[in-house]
Amino acid sequence: MHILVVDDETNIRGLIRKYAVFEGYQVSEAGNGMEAVQLCRDGRFDLIVMDVMMPELDGFSALREIRKGSDVPVVMLTARGEEYDRLRGFELGVDDYVVKPFSPRELMMRIAAILKRVSGATADTPEIVTLGDMTVDFTARRVSIGGKDTQLTPKEYELLFYMVRNRGIALTRERLISEVWGYDFYGDDRTLDTHIKLLRKSLGPCAERITTLRGVGYRFEKD
Repeated sequence: MHILVVDDETNIRGLIRKYAVFEGYQVSEAGNGMEAVQLCRDGRFDLIVMDVMMPELDGFSALREIRKGSDVPVVMLTARGEEYDRLRGFELGVDDYVVKPFSPRELMMRIAAILKRVSGATADTPEIVTLGDMTVDFTARRVSIGGKDTQLTPKEYELLFYMVRNRGIALTRERLISEVWGYDFYGDDRTLDTHIKLLRKSLGPCAERITTLRGVGYRFEKD
């Protein structure tokens, strides 16, 4: 697995490289967002670890450019915890946030969980599910509503796919976080609520299929 580490601080890049190489990953580095965008245009990466605050091009702007040609999983490093920043990142397809200062071991665990989940998704047997006006193609990672393709962020795909596979079942918040994020969740569960809100927005007229179960979680309706 090839990881791209993007941070303007040399010591941070070196620390992540040390632990990532020890875990068996191939590592490339970029010192700013512009370098990261160029590297992604020239090659392929399995995951990106990227700082938010960088010179020349910040992490969010760099990710916006990268997303034009790739849905590579992204872990954002940030010293800022404002909800606006997180929402902005989730809309761009950020898979996870790690707040500085961080534990390198925890970062490696999160990276491993994301890569395991992504590689497992590609091994799914061919399957297409049609629910009213919505069609979900698990193999092609395609969702269409009313015959038109709907663009989702990588995390929205994962959340929708899991809910559709378990349609008609009451899914607790804890189960959704565990299965979709793939690790013991250290933050608050507003992350899940934010992604549900974004997913509903993306699904448009089919958003009503996601039912909120007060005090429990959510259910994706069959009919």
